[in-house]
Amino acid sequence: MARTPDGPPPPPAVQKLRLRYAKRGRLRFSSHRDFQRALERALRRSAVPMAYSAGFTPHPKVSYANAAPTGTASEAEYVELSVVSRVDPQALRAALDSSLPPGLDVLEVVEAPPGALADLLEASDWEIVLPGVRPDELTAALQALLARDEVTVERLMKTGVRRFDARGPIVLAEVVDPRAEPGRARSEAGCAAQALSGDCAILRAVVRHTTPAVRPDDVLTALRVVADLVPPSPPQVTRLAQGPLGAAGAVADPLAVAGPVGGA
Repeated sequence: MARTPDGPPPPPAVQKLRLRYAKRGRLRFSSHRDFQRALERALRRSAVPMAYSAGFTPHPKVSYANAAPTGTASEAEYVELSVVSRVDPQALRAALDSSLPPGLDVLEVVEAPPGALADLLEASDWEIVLPGVRPDELTAALQALLARDEVTVERLMKTGVRRFDARGPIVLAEVVDPRAEPGRARSEAGCAAQALSGDCAILRAVVRHTTPAVRPDDVLTALRVVADLVPPSPPQVTRLAQGPLGAAGAVADPLAVAGPVGGA
């Protein structure tokens, strides 16, 4: 006969909230699991009335969506959480932000409408800063990539080496010359040191979310495959946005669709 947990069931969730947070500075090297631990501590410090799952090992109802790879900065990471008593989203944002380490910054909190957040995250807008690469060199390589219908790359995964197309999911891509548009790069170091000499370029790319996900390093691998472009220095990558993909290739804010009444 199956055992059942002792005691009453946990209180039901009455409000669901969606959070947008950023990974900046040195905290871009934190893993997704590192952020999970930091957020759980912040929730406890802030006395958030979390909803918990039932069973022998209850856990807080927190849902994470499409985290950026370790080592990349981001201005658009998302998480959902459910609570057993209603809270003010702005007060929650301030409390969690002050409880998290600098560099893990809670930017926005809204009540969530019905539906899954993951279904709204259709594409990401990436900024890839390439120190040591000239804008004209990157432009030629990008033109070669976009001229192809398919570019197969390889990545080592838990199940072994997997081959997949890195060209198809690229919706839009452009080269930004930091000399023409100073301050355009949002990565921490950017191209400031090399901009005057022209030895730095910025790639902006809107990439549709697929399985497996095409990450910025896969786009760089595709540039190496088609044009033998190998940056001499590690790239600096920032996710600027992720959300619904518009007809013109723009990535919308998924929190903008949240209404004034949250779902449970």
